[in-house]
Amino acid sequence: MRRTRYQFGSVQRKPRKLGPDVWVYRFTDEGGKKRSTEIGDLDRYPKKAQALRAAEHLRMTINPEASIQRGVKFGALLGRYDAEEMPSRYSTSTAYRSYIRTHIQPKWEGCAVADVKAFSVEQWLKTLSLAPKSRNHIKTIMSNVFECAMRWEMAPFGRNPMSLVRVPGCSKRNKTPRVLSASECQKLLAHLQAEPYRTMLMVAMCLGLRCSEWAALQWQDVDFDAGTISINRAIVVNRVDDVKTVCSGKTLPLHPMLARAFREQRMRSEWKSPGDWVFANPSTHGLRPYQPWKYAAKMMQKAASQAGLGEGIGWHTFRHSYSSMLRDLKVDVKVQQELLRHADIRVYTQGVAENLRIANDLVVLEVLTGSIQ
Repeated sequence: MRRTRYQFGSVQRKPRKLGPDVWVYRFTDEGGKKRSTEIGDLDRYPKKAQALRAAEHLRMTINPEASIQRGVKFGALLGRYDAEEMPSRYSTSTAYRSYIRTHIQPKWEGCAVADVKAFSVEQWLKTLSLAPKSRNHIKTIMSNVFECAMRWEMAPFGRNPMSLVRVPGCSKRNKTPRVLSASECQKLLAHLQAEPYRTMLMVAMCLGLRCSEWAALQWQDVDFDAGTISINRAIVVNRVDDVKTVCSGKTLPLHPMLARAFREQRMRSEWKSPGDWVFANPSTHGLRPYQPWKYAAKMMQKAASQAGLGEGIGWHTFRHSYSSMLRDLKVDVKVQQELLRHADIRVYTQGVAENLRIANDLVVLEVLTGSIQ
């Protein structure tokens, strides 16, 4: 029986009329036809040695049967994971690539897969000046890479070595998140009169939405007749994407007082069509919404300072505060989970819509009027 020939391929520099030259990987496919694929430009890989390392995952792809015998490098697995298995959600993929580029590649890129041991990884994670939760994210990425390697038959099939790695304290916060009381929320609202920032603040306080969710609201999501608001999308760094989890996409009750704020916002806005953004940014002619983490955050934090609430208040503070108010009002745990749209649902009965509305009404009344009567 003829032994399968291992194909190395070649990396060559290809000039371009515009922009920097690019590195291409050339190889022969199963039918004997010459092929090439772009690796990256010289800005990304200034030296050929760097381009060769970046092309290793492509070499694995065209030599699937010989990968284990040839001693695959972990950097090659990272490259293939990035190219084929990276999560599609923009914010997730951006964070993963940052962890890979900043921490995983410098340490493990040149190591053979067989040399990436659980104990070594665990000891290395302890040396990183990161929060336990961030170290656990790195462990998760490496675990995903090993799962893919076993499926690609580029690592021996068996127990994922990363399952043995321990990250103490990964489920605990380094510091307790800031939580505002209803009276503090009222103080903050009193010091923020500029629109649409005041309405943004009311939405964050009264619905407990993530800032990526309320920034992505469109008028078609607000049903004034039914008194509901639907969470259908998120926006991060001007990129529209899916909501964080399947459970995050829900229809929530809309209190009449908050509905009035939405109506007033629509009257002020030039962009009122169903597909227009609720918080359309005039500087983009309504094509994009305001970015909550830029000027809107500065306006909110300035008002917090004027109200004497101190520092450490961000948009997510209001999600924590919303959750805290629900607990203080003795709202049923299942109803809390439905309103907050948590992915971790440990109670399996569905929350009744009327119960959700009653619970949300209590928070809105407490925040906007100081009374639940």
